[in-house]
Amino acid sequence: MSQSDKKQQKLVQYLNEAHATEHALVRVLQAQIAMTPRGSYRTSLENHLAETRDHADRVGRRLQELGNGSNPLMAVVGVVESVLGQALALGKTPFDLLRGSGGEEKVLKNAKDACATEALEIATYTALERLAKAVGDEKTAKLAASILKDEEQMLQRVLREIPKLTSAVVGADVHGDLSYDVGETGAGEAVRAAGKAVKRTARKARKVPGVAQAEGQVKGAVASEGDLAIARYDSLTAEEINGRLSELSQIDLAKIDSYERRHQNRTTVLDRVGALRGDEPWAGYDELTVNEVQAVLAEGDDERVKQIRTYERAHKNRAGVLNAAERELTSA
Repeated sequence: MSQSDKKQQKLVQYLNEAHATEHALVRVLQAQIAMTPRGSYRTSLENHLAETRDHADRVGRRLQELGNGSNPLMAVVGVVESVLGQALALGKTPFDLLRGSGGEEKVLKNAKDACATEALEIATYTALERLAKAVGDEKTAKLAASILKDEEQMLQRVLREIPKLTSAVVGADVHGDLSYDVGETGAGEAVRAAGKAVKRTARKARKVPGVAQAEGQVKGAVASEGDLAIARYDSLTAEEINGRLSELSQIDLAKIDSYERRHQNRTTVLDRVGALRGDEPWAGYDELTVNEVQAVLAEGDDERVKQIRTYERAHKNRAGVLNAAERELTSA
């Protein structure tokens, strides 16, 4: 790889990280706005939501200009970053609804989180600006500097709100002077809307070759037993687990691979997972229902039918798919 290619690859990596952070922040801001009463702090959040969407658009356009889509590896990395960023934002949102003793304290804790988020964004764009200047990309450097200024201003706005939000907590939790009910702010609707959006994004992303396995590998590294596709995983023997692995999708196999390595690290299980992991007939196949696969089989492409049959026998083993594949091959 030439030095020029290395420079661009590193720039694309940092831009992808920034892009994922912006998309994740959109979800977090939407939830926080829904939990915040009208006033100066909510106005700041609403204004920053518009800024954040604009930041995501501008970073996305710069990625396109740099030819992000022409490098399959970096395309996969970028999509995984985006999916995981949004998944983490979604996972955090229901917790935000429960934290603190009352609505006032929930908002204060969210504001403290917002300070940490803005600090992360400031660090992200500081690094991106420095990198862009070092490799001679003035356009990316100017983009990073512009967004950095917005993030620094937002951090200062949130910090100015902290004393007022703290006073509201004292009034509510010490003096009994409640100012609002978080249950009437529409937070539940925000959580449901965010959940649907993330699921749509994740399914679309997995149609990029390599994303499903990469996503599963990363999720497995932080997963608990309850996150796995095999119930009561920790109490099962290696033989019992191996007997169930063939039913799993590539993303679930990757999750188990990471989880097993962090815990019992049994060679027999890891070897079986490794034998089952492989390319789907096409990217996104594991996301399809039986009816959707049958519709593809009906197109009569014998080579594809054979690929589907081989994959199903080794992995999902769905009778509806296998029977349809056999019918197509018999009538060919």
